[in-house]
Amino acid sequence: MANLFLKQAKQYVATRPVYPPELFDFLTSKTPRRDMAWDVGTGNGQAAASLATLYKAVVGTDTSAQQLAYATRLRNVRYVHTPPDLPLEGIHATVAPPASVDLITVAQAFHWLDLPRFYAQARSVLRPSYGVLAAWCYTEPRIDSAVDAVFWRLYHGSENYWALNRRMVDDEYRSADFPFDPVEGETHTGPFEFSTQRRMDLDDYLLYITSWSAYQTAKDKGVELLDEATVQEFAAAWGGDGKEVKTVTYPIFLRIGKVRSEE
Repeated sequence: MANLFLKQAKQYVATRPVYPPELFDFLTSKTPRRDMAWDVGTGNGQAAASLATLYKAVVGTDTSAQQLAYATRLRNVRYVHTPPDLPLEGIHATVAPPASVDLITVAQAFHWLDLPRFYAQARSVLRPSYGVLAAWCYTEPRIDSAVDAVFWRLYHGSENYWALNRRMVDDEYRSADFPFDPVEGETHTGPFEFSTQRRMDLDDYLLYITSWSAYQTAKDKGVELLDEATVQEFAAAWGGDGKEVKTVTYPIFLRIGKVRSEE
C-alpha cells in the first residue's frame, strides 16, 4: 500500500480534508480513559494531531516514510515507521505494550489493512473490556451538481486504476467484518455519519485528484486521467473563473466498537 503514495505525499498534505472536531468529541465520549491513543496508518498525522489535544500520549504508525516526513511534530506524539509485516512482539516493543491503549484510530486506511492480523494486534494492545477501536473513511467530495457531474464521470472512468481494497470505501465500510461490541450508549457499531468541509479553488481541487492512488497508477501506465478535455470540463463546470473558492464537502463514515468482554 505504501508504494501507492510515494509520489504524491506532498499533494496529500496540501489537499486532503481535516477531520471535524465533532468526530473527535464523539470518540472521546466513548473512551473512559484518555492516557494512550494509537493512530494506525497515520500518514501525515492529521488524526494524530487532533488526538494529541485530547489524549496524554499518541503514537502514529505508517508503512510510508514519505507520508511520515510531512507529519507535524508535537511533544506528545511519537511517530513510528513500521514494516507491513511487523509481528505482534514488534508491536509490543515499538508501538505499545499489551493492554495499554485506550483508543485505536484508523483514518482513511482501514481498507488497506490485513484485518484478521490487525484485529489480533488491536485486541492485544487495547485495554480489556473498554478499549475502543474506531475506523473511518471519507467518500468522494461534493460541491454542486455541475462540478459533481464531471467528477463522477471521471471517477467511474478511473475504476480500473483503483486497488480492489478501495471498494470498501465506496461501500462506506458498511459490509466490513467488524468483530467488536457497540460502545457505551450505542446499539450498533456504525457506520456513524459525519462530514467535513474544505475551501478550494479549481487548482486545489485538481491537485486533490492528483493525490489519488488511482491517478498515479494510471499515470504509470501512460494514462492521464486529467487530460486537457477533462480539465476544460471542470473549468466550465466551475463557472469560468477557476480562482473562485468553493466549499467542498466530504461525507465521513465511522465504524466504532469496544473489545468484547469474552476476548
